[in-house]
Amino acid sequence: MSDLKIAKTDWEPENRLIITHISGDLEKEDVIRWENSLHEALDRIEDGGTFRIFVNLHGFTALNLDAHKHFRTIVPLTLADYGWKVGYVAMFAEEADKFVISSKRDIRCVAAVHCHQDATKIEKYESLYSSPNERFFTDPDQAEAWIRSIA
Repeated sequence: MSDLKIAKTDWEPENRLIITHISGDLEKEDVIRWENSLHEALDRIEDGGTFRIFVNLHGFTALNLDAHKHFRTIVPLTLADYGWKVGYVAMFAEEADKFVISSKRDIRCVAAVHCHQDATKIEKYESLYSSPNERFFTDPDQAEAWIRSIA
């Protein structure tokens, strides 16, 4: 069990980049804190703007089922509010049909990168669901370099 907990999101307006980071062994309350930080950063984007996002989950472990259940839909549902359908949602056809893609305040996500330590999962996602504007990495530095290279 790690004592280091990270649950934060930063908005870099000059780079049109959101970096959201959750890591450590976390309870549901930690996940909610991270979710709130993500929404607060998105609220800072001007109406009609665009953004790219780095979803850094490297080192994240949900300590219980309640935390995991709360966590698992945050990224797909949040990005759906900004015109983005996360690639791996295709694995869950029944749930995917419930996702409504919209454009909150006319803001659009234009690229996303996801990072997690589970190489088996990430390699699968990268091979099945990556696209020119969405990638999956196990190395946070590579993930950040990639998203920063996307115009």
